[in-house]
Parts: sequence; C-alpha cells; structure tokens
Amino acid sequence: MKLNIATCQFAEDWNPRRNARIICRYIAKAKREGADVVHFHECALSGYGGKISSSDYDWAALRESAQSVLDEAARQRIWVVLGTSHPLTPPHRPHNSLYLISPQGRIVDRYDKRFCMAGDLAAYTPGDHVATFKLKGITCGLLICFDLRFPHLYEELSRLGVRVLFQSFHNGRFEGPGIHSHIMRQTLQAHAGIHTMWISAPNSSAHYSRWPSVFITPDGKIEAQLDRDRSGMMVNIVDTARKFYDPVSQFRDLLLARAAHSGRCVRDARSRDRQGL
Repeated sequence: MKLNIATCQFAEDWNPRRNARIICRYIAKAKREGADVVHFHECALSGYGGKISSSDYDWAALRESAQSVLDEAARQRIWVVLGTSHPLTPPHRPHNSLYLISPQGRIVDRYDKRFCMAGDLAAYTPGDHVATFKLKGITCGLLICFDLRFPHLYEELSRLGVRVLFQSFHNGRFEGPGIHSHIMRQTLQAHAGIHTMWISAPNSSAHYSRWPSVFITPDGKIEAQLDRDRSGMMVNIVDTARKFYDPVSQFRDLLLARAAHSGRCVRDARSRDRQGL
C-alpha cells in the first residue's frame, strides 16, 4: 500500500483569513503534485498561543477561514490534516487541535493536544482522547508538539496498529537557536525507529524556526526535510512494502508490555526448541 503525503510549512500570523489563503494554495499545489493528504503545522490556521485567550481574538474570522479550507479540500478532493485552535464556550479555554478533513470537505475527526506546557495551559484546554483513522488502508494517528515528551502516547498508537503518524509542531518565533534545535528531530527519529512508524512532522517556518519540517521513515531516518525559515512543501511516499532495519521486531511485545528484560523471549525460544519448532 502506498500513501503520498504533502508536508507543508509557512509563517502563520494572527490573521486566519491570510493563513487560510496560504493553506488553500498549498492544498491545490499538493493535489497537482499527486498527494493523497496534505499536512500543516500546529495552529497553522488560527495562530498559536496566548492571543487565543484574549477577548479581541476574531473567532468569527477563524470560523469563516476554516470553512474556506473545508471548501478547498472538497474542491481538490484531497484529505487535509489542519492545525488550528478549536473554540469552546467561555469560560472554558479552546483546544489546540488537528482537524482531519475528508475529500468531501467535512471534519471527520479532531485531535486535541493532550499535553500542554505551562504557557499553553493559559490559552488551551488539554484533550483527553486518542485519534486514529485509515487512509488507503493504512492506519494513521495524530499528535501535537509537546506530546513528543510522553513516550506512552507512541506506545498507545503502536498498540492500535498505527503505521503513519501526523505530528504537527510550532517551534518558531524564537530569537535564535536553542535546545529544540538539537532534540526535537532526534526524539522523533527515536520514536519512529522504536515503533516502526512513518512520521510527517511540519513545523512553523516563522522566524526564528529552530528546525525545519521533516519526513521520517520507520527506521528513524530523516528521509526529507524543508529549508528552515522558508515556506515550502514536500511530497513523500509511504510504501508499506518497503523493508526497514527493525531490531525490535522480535521483542515488540516486550516493549509494549514494558518488560524489564528479554528473559521471556529466551524462555519462548527454549520452548520452541523443545517442541521441535
């Protein structure tokens, strides 16, 4: 099975109408380049962070802009994974969300960022559920940014059979390099290699972006990336027939059981030997 994924980055701002125009252009471009699904970074439509919780945020413009993205998805007949803020009724704070938009222009699922940093909690309400779905017969999942720090989320997705992960980030608008420049991609690579997942990881390109959007294969290799601080799109192919280095394959049940050692594998091997298997 094959799945063509367009991974996009751009410098969003607090104007959802402007962001939507950029997003719609990328949706059309992704369709022209043969993508089955187009994936955007965290809060690409709404803008990210504190202003979401202020009284002057234009929620009407965000609703209008979200509809324009839905309409473009339907026009191009393509799946879209869209980062945005999802409104809640005051006094409840919004969610930091990913919308899964069908080629019919409907939101068929929504993932809400489950782990929010202290600053995020001033603007957002954490989510409480997992989101998985199938594209062209391949089981996929959704995560957002700081979820990266919680390995059990990847274990959960692995148990559910997820082979492709769409994880959106916003590590932009910094003054310069920092620890994110050195650990974010590497941590993603480790999760991909441990759980044999393909990962599409778009990041905002708003200056200064601490790392560019990447596409990672199930052996943990960065197969492609965009240029940091520059808008762009790349299309990569998930091919489930490809073979990858996977040293954990014989021990995955122990991994998911959080076993303390591989003794059970030794016992199972001895049992098979005794049975002549």
